Amino acid sequence: MRVVFMGTPDFSVPALREIAARHEVVAVYTQPPRAAGRGQKPRVSPVQAAAEALGLPVRHPERLRDPAEQAAFAALGADVAVVVAYGLILPQPVLDAPRLGCLNIHASILPRWRGAAPIQRAIMAGDAETGVAIMQMEAGLDTGPVLAEARTPIGPEETAADLHDRLSLMGAGLICDVLGRLPLPAVPQAPEGVTYAAKILKDEARIDWTKSAAEIDRQIRGLSPFPGAWSDIGGERVKLLRARVIAGEGVPGDVLDGFQVACGTGALEIIEAQRAGKKPMRTEDLLRGWALPPRLG
Repeated sequence: MRVVFMGTPDFSVPALREIAARHEVVAVYTQPPRAAGRGQKPRVSPVQAAAEALGLPVRHPERLRDPAEQAAFAALGADVAVVVAYGLILPQPVLDAPRLGCLNIHASILPRWRGAAPIQRAIMAGDAETGVAIMQMEAGLDTGPVLAEARTPIGPEETAADLHDRLSLMGAGLICDVLGRLPLPAVPQAPEGVTYAAKILKDEARIDWTKSAAEIDRQIRGLSPFPGAWSDIGGERVKLLRARVIAGEGVPGDVLDGFQVACGTGALEIIEAQRAGKKPMRTEDLLRGWALPPRLG
């Protein structure tokens, strides 16, 4: 099958590799190289790096609304396009060009958590399970009918990074199964239960210790490692990356013992944190030579 692959971040790479091992990938579309790092040198996307390692042709147009770009896409003669966190809206001529349309790997069980941050929102909301869905793309935001889905529980200490990696592999396996069985019937999404996974805002990252331990734990796990839930510790902004809910009580923000912190209800034990300009560290290593203040802000 002739496949156009469209993706950009690490999440997309396993699907590209699995598809390339089974099908003819006629082109890989990804975001253009961006300035990154201290030197602000252009850095290719993880998908471009993987595609080049596989010897696949790479395209990275700034936009797809140019008729010339749309004509170039159509000229590929693809049977199907697979889209995984690409980062550009596909105009209708692009959606219509492949013989079997454009399929999207989405990291939730639709219609729950349509939008930009489904992994983080599922954890922060306390969902018991999530999964991946293969959706036939249409003009609306993640509104298309679903061809297949796979579900998985969310672990009690699982972070967004942990879940990201699991769902990435699940999506790669599921899309290959779907491609091997096309054409498949697509089931319209239920009108009930629609939620939107809005982009994470910076002001969501600061921890409010008056909230319950369970809620703060979900915030920490859902925002780990990026952007990282943080607290003011002795005038320093410290990211808290892993925690567990424990028994305990006190004034919200008070340090009870070690790196155990009182919350509005219950307490949290911080397992992993990251000081400014430092690497993430386990608590036992972090506290060597660093005394916590009696209260976190």
